[in-house]
Amino acid sequence: MSRPPASHPDYTRLPEPGPDMFAAPLQRPAQVGEDWVEPAQRAYSSEDDSIWNDLFARQLQVLPGRAATLFMDGLERLDLGRGGVPDFGQLSEDLGKLTGWSVVPVPMLIPDHVFFWHLANRRFPAGNFIRTRETFDYIQEPDVFHDVFGHVPLLADPVYADYMQEYGRAGWKAMRYNRLKALGALYWYTVEFGLILEGKDVRAYGAGILSGPTEAVFSVEGKSPNRIMLNVDRVMRTDYVISDLQPTYFVIESFKELYHDTVDRDFDRLYRSLGPGFTYANTAVIDVDDVLQRGTQEYLLRGGRGSNAQPV
Repeated sequence: MSRPPASHPDYTRLPEPGPDMFAAPLQRPAQVGEDWVEPAQRAYSSEDDSIWNDLFARQLQVLPGRAATLFMDGLERLDLGRGGVPDFGQLSEDLGKLTGWSVVPVPMLIPDHVFFWHLANRRFPAGNFIRTRETFDYIQEPDVFHDVFGHVPLLADPVYADYMQEYGRAGWKAMRYNRLKALGALYWYTVEFGLILEGKDVRAYGAGILSGPTEAVFSVEGKSPNRIMLNVDRVMRTDYVISDLQPTYFVIESFKELYHDTVDRDFDRLYRSLGPGFTYANTAVIDVDDVLQRGTQEYLLRGGRGSNAQPV
């Protein structure tokens, strides 16, 4: 994610994925253009707003003392608890004044190259739907609660906001080298499931942790997972779990450290050294790791979510 040279790509233009780029095939809905942005934010029903309010209240029961201070500050600054699904127009206006970011509605998961393009231009794509009561506890595809509650508060912090923009710009280089999986691992272990040191305490800042009650406790207090200080090269060689609690979490000292450890990295050299697959399992502890906790992996060994194992 090193700073682009004078001949850097035109980030205002949607990048063209190469013919050899490995990416999930996604069918674009008829109502959206190449940017995948919906014509308008949907009109949420009173039941939808009630689901948002109940999800919000549940998270506020578990996050104090476990979530990063800057995340809690962002919740308050953006007034995300004012009631009901936030209006993207108002949210974008408030966020724009703080860091120049906006929130745009998208119908579903969007292609990698489109996602990179939005981030590079300080737009966060948020799912234009909310989970049902039946999927209240777990939804596989990110909805408006995960995207707005989990991701947007930290975009009120200038350093983190800059990191997210640089991550988007890094997509151009990852596509050129066909290393989207490696860049995706970095996103997974920072933006989605990252932890941060605050004094002697470990707290969560990743949206995948903060938008659900179980992982908010498990990630910072559980005995099962590893907690390892972030090493960018190591993380980008590490496999990850999509549909269960993480066996390993990576911890940063600050968002400034995260920004510089990625933006100043020579990713051309790194990508040339990477193989097409991951080097390390998601449970691995290797000799170069700065380990805060070597987990028991009890939750995983008992079968994880599929066997109703206790997240200890």
